[in-house]
Amino acid sequence: MEEAPLQHWYALKLFYNKVFEMESLLQQRGMETYLAVQSVRLKGAAHLAARKRLADVSAPKDHRYVVEGAEIYARKPLVTSLLFVYATTAEIAEIDKLLREPTAMGRAKGFVYKTADFTTFATIPAKQMEQFRLVVDSGAGGLEFFADDDFTRYKQGSRVRVTSGPMKGAEGYIKRIRRDRRLLVCIEGIIAVATSYIPPEQLEIVS
Repeated sequence: MEEAPLQHWYALKLFYNKVFEMESLLQQRGMETYLAVQSVRLKGAAHLAARKRLADVSAPKDHRYVVEGAEIYARKPLVTSLLFVYATTAEIAEIDKLLREPTAMGRAKGFVYKTADFTTFATIPAKQMEQFRLVVDSGAGGLEFFADDDFTRYKQGSRVRVTSGPMKGAEGYIKRIRRDRRLLVCIEGIIAVATSYIPPEQLEIVS
């Protein structure tokens, strides 16, 4: 029996506010994606406008909204134009080709992140992806995101694990950022998320 091709997490940078469009396209192809978002409950005119839009059965599914009973939530990206996809090497090469096809303005739609030497697409270790998602999806407030160029200077510090609370199990570095001691969880070469203050009694050193 032939083994299925290996899959890895990859990061896509998308231009022109196309992140939801690409998310929809990839999911239609049966691919798993992850988008760091905050769900905001809509009220008043915004709720009515969204309900009217979603009631149009002839329109494609609008991934910007989530419906829970009578409530409608808008999905607000926490990181501009960054989308993760779980794909094989063949699939990610096809996605990269799609992103590089020029628009009517003659510009690329985005790119797939590559390794530091630009020789291949950067695979994201499953553990790093898991830790990042754990923090982002915890519902904790005060999260701050850093691009690779910004967070490398913060990286050195004690490596710790959160032992309780909504981010229990998260591992990262404790660093002082603008006078606050915060937990920094990294996806190497791509993005990092810094939490708000976590009490020392909720942390343990990771050897």
